[in-house]
Amino acid sequence: MSGSNRPDRGRRGRRGSRAHRAGIEIVSVSKPYITRKIPYFEVLDEEGLELIENNADTILEEIGIDFRDMPVALDILQKGGAEIDGERVRFPRGLCRSIIQASAPAEYTQHARNPDRNVQIGGKNTVFVPAYGSPFVFDLDKGRRYATLEDFQNFVKLAYASPSMHLSGGTICEPVDIPVNKRHLDMVYAHIKYSDKGFMGSVTAPERAQDTVEMIKILAGDNYIDPETGRPRTYASSLINANSPMTFDDTMLGAAKVYAENNQACIITPFILAGAMSPVTVAGTAAQSLAEALAGLTFVQLVNPGAPVIMGSFASSMSMQSGAPTFGTPEPALVLYCMAALARRLGVPFRSGGGLCASKLPDAQAAAEAVNTMLPAALAGVNFILHTAGWMEGGLSMGYEKFVMDVDQANMLEILLGGVDLSENGQAMDAIREVGPGVHFLGCNHTQNNFKTAFYRSPITDNNSFEQWELDGRLDHSQRANAQWKKVLAEYQAPPLDPAIDEALLDYIKQRKDSMPDSIV
Repeated sequence: MSGSNRPDRGRRGRRGSRAHRAGIEIVSVSKPYITRKIPYFEVLDEEGLELIENNADTILEEIGIDFRDMPVALDILQKGGAEIDGERVRFPRGLCRSIIQASAPAEYTQHARNPDRNVQIGGKNTVFVPAYGSPFVFDLDKGRRYATLEDFQNFVKLAYASPSMHLSGGTICEPVDIPVNKRHLDMVYAHIKYSDKGFMGSVTAPERAQDTVEMIKILAGDNYIDPETGRPRTYASSLINANSPMTFDDTMLGAAKVYAENNQACIITPFILAGAMSPVTVAGTAAQSLAEALAGLTFVQLVNPGAPVIMGSFASSMSMQSGAPTFGTPEPALVLYCMAALARRLGVPFRSGGGLCASKLPDAQAAAEAVNTMLPAALAGVNFILHTAGWMEGGLSMGYEKFVMDVDQANMLEILLGGVDLSENGQAMDAIREVGPGVHFLGCNHTQNNFKTAFYRSPITDNNSFEQWELDGRLDHSQRANAQWKKVLAEYQAPPLDPAIDEALLDYIKQRKDSMPDSIV
């Protein structure tokens, strides 16, 4: 864990005491994130990984990366040792790796307003995060429609109520009923108001990233600065996408600069549809992805050495007949396995996608494609699994039923990553001795003591007899998921928020909105 992001146990304890005296109960969370206890799944040996690293360095040295419309970024990179030719930036072989490994933390703490929900990102840790960026939402009752602020708030509540969603998320869906230049304020406020988990910040303009930082300062108060390091604590991990192929634009660079300067984490992610934005091969896509990520990570470390970063990879295949993106296919899984290993070799946390699918309905295609993307992410050792829950229609739609279905899968993967229990209770030798040959285990003491927690119990799958299923209304999986998300929202209770903080946030939002005209960009 980075020294600049160590949790301050003393301050956390005092903060909890003040909240208790104020009559606010902070709920203790047993598993705010996952620490894996199973090996990584590897698809390349040392020679193969070195080959991709060498090819990435060749891309950086010979071809270069465009940093567009941001002269200050070019100046920062040139001072760091890069060669500038217009907006084309070339990096001498090994420069990016040396800069990143000299200062980027291998692991960091992302703080939440409830300190029991702080998460460790990096190492053997994994966090599941909801899907991100959809302009539409879908449910079985109303079908597909443009997302609203109410939908956004609903998904924040669903994520808050889902133990396997370790962060509240970012732009879970786009609330199109609010002007583009103002909606980021409502989204960040929703994460703070309706959840006490960590969240992702706005990246659609540098000033919107700055608004996120200012709202974090209001939320954190005296806890914002770590007195041991004098640096801000990290409260947001925000998505900075490369404009692949081999390009960063001023919007993403500007947001990255703001977050880096304020010690907030940047998730540098090449966003690639292989065949259009990268070569059609796994090795070619991996080399290009690594080169783009190295360039972005280097920029962040030059802005503020030691600022937390995550190396990201989002690589999807595409139909070579129609050009449409495809999900759940084997080639992107192979890219993911390669990139996870490369991130470990670089020594930084790694992010990739989660429950991706192209289906327009929460159907068998949606479930199969989602599992085919989530399972590789879990086995590969991804630290920050974005798009874990809700993704439909290639990311165009956020699904209520799909969200519940994906959370169910995340719950099971959390158990898988926990590995095999080899404790005395896990070995169960007392049960085997008690029962002996030819007798069932149902009534033995060990079974009676463990039956409530022995196996995962899904809230939406049906394992009853055919006759019981008929009596229960002959519901399919998506219909049971429909009932489940409604139940969760009906039972939702907001985590307590200090009224003074709430008032200060609302005042800031009003001041900012009053200072800008409505805009569609």
